Amino acid sequence: MRPTGAFGVGALILGLVVWLAASPATHQPAGDEIARSVIVQDRDATAAAAAVRRVGGEVTHRLGIIRAVGARLTSDQLDALEAVGGGIRIYQNRGVTLACGCPPGDVEPTYYPQLVEAERLHQEAGIDGYDITIAVVDSGLWQWQAPLRENAEGHYRILAQYHAFWDCVKTPWNHCYAWDRNGHGTHVTAVMMSSGQTTSGSYQGIAPNADVVVVKAFDANGNSTYLDVIRAIDWVVGNQDVYHIRVLNLSFSAEPRSYYWEDPLNQAVMAAWQAGIVVVTSAGNRGPDPMTIGVPANVPYVITVGAMTDSYTPDDGTDDVLAGFSAAGPTVEAFVKPEIVAPGGHLLALMPSSGVLAASYPEFIHENDDYFVMSGTSQAAAVVSGVAALMLQADPTLTPDDVKCRLLATARPAVDEQGNLAYSPFQQGAGLVNAYDAVYSSEVGCANPGLDVARDLAAIEHYLGPTRLDGDGNFSIEGVGYPWDGSWVQGSGDPWVDGDPWVDGDPWVDGDPWVDGDPWVDDNPWVDDNPWLDDNPWLDGNPWIDGDVDWSSDLSETASLNAWVPQE
Repeated sequence: MRPTGAFGVGALILGLVVWLAASPATHQPAGDEIARSVIVQDRDATAAAAAVRRVGGEVTHRLGIIRAVGARLTSDQLDALEAVGGGIRIYQNRGVTLACGCPPGDVEPTYYPQLVEAERLHQEAGIDGYDITIAVVDSGLWQWQAPLRENAEGHYRILAQYHAFWDCVKTPWNHCYAWDRNGHGTHVTAVMMSSGQTTSGSYQGIAPNADVVVVKAFDANGNSTYLDVIRAIDWVVGNQDVYHIRVLNLSFSAEPRSYYWEDPLNQAVMAAWQAGIVVVTSAGNRGPDPMTIGVPANVPYVITVGAMTDSYTPDDGTDDVLAGFSAAGPTVEAFVKPEIVAPGGHLLALMPSSGVLAASYPEFIHENDDYFVMSGTSQAAAVVSGVAALMLQADPTLTPDDVKCRLLATARPAVDEQGNLAYSPFQQGAGLVNAYDAVYSSEVGCANPGLDVARDLAAIEHYLGPTRLDGDGNFSIEGVGYPWDGSWVQGSGDPWVDGDPWVDGDPWVDGDPWVDGDPWVDDNPWVDDNPWLDDNPWLDGNPWIDGDVDWSSDLSETASLNAWVPQE
């Protein structure tokens, strides 16, 4: 049942990429004693806070979801804390920005609910996301618009607003609004659930009757930090039962700086998946080169979404293509990513014309000032989050693994004239999402086989994907094939067809226990070029397992994706 009352979440200001910048300190020592923003991890958050206070540091965030706290520590305090040893881990706070795409200019709307067959579910079965809540960690929401504020039945559907910067929930007695002064959060939310209708009576959003929890973790410029994003996810998991949260949309991305299990943001995302929340992430906009999947999209458990475009002809599927900006796999840990693709080219959706994005690119404001046309894997992830809500309405008993399995089993791969895959699984995953088939699928057990998120989070066991790289530089999937030399496929368009003969029964989504020094490649040129990997750890041993990660030297740098990508 929906909770009653008008509670608000802070405006999620999703912008372009994830900048990992430190939050301002309440007290700033002078000279060499300037405090640094860090994440301190121990056996639990209480122990981490006690350790920080023992050395005189300031606790700024409680991050129970990863057994940690945010803190500000001087160099002397850091040295004292590091000397404690034991189970304490210290990570440099990183900046985060939103992953946006480039608007295309004056075009006709893209009818993405039709393209993924969500409209068919709306009309034939009344499946529209009713009683399913999606939490959107972004830049907030433009709440004056009725199609965002109200569901398809005209009922108020913003169940809560949480402001991660201020650590407060909107109530009738405070001003903790999650206003969107960037525009990104509003745009992705509108894609997944706008209850507005076209002139033909079709809904503009994928799940127009779903509820939303607005979680503001990005500012007007689309910037945030690990501390605030992790606190946002922590709040979502802590309140999932209160607001019936079943889906978590994360349309942002940062460049990886460690193995997936060592990244604190990834740990929070894995904990959300373990708690029973379907986590959908954007692949990132750094494609089309291999190994460009960002954080948290490199988490093997979650649903990572790439982008395709209909080439401005929504009624003609023969010219649909993979978007060139869409990030490609595999991940450094050899997992095939993205798992699926969705419409992400020139999507029309609500956005405040006064926001930073619209003000920066006024030429992409639609003739109706309330709408904006934009591209990116952020929008593609929003489509899949909406589809997940439809699936959960149809069958509320589905687990996150069930949702992922059925999305994979019913996706439609792009094929060429000979019936061969037009793009490798490292580019298109299982193919284009199909909402209708996913809702009526009965597949189980085909997602995350061989993986155990509880053992992963407990650092008992980590996992290696099925990708291998031969001496000629070709990626392939062990036991399946599908070699790929990393080149981008440029074509006039290929149909995304029914049926997926290469996913069912194939182990490309499988994982094996990670073995220290276990090489999945021999002199891997893609890995060797990564600045955060010293030489070749696949052959020389695993420094991220054998010793502590020096986050303080690497993670003080900003991480970003292309703010605006060429329109296709």
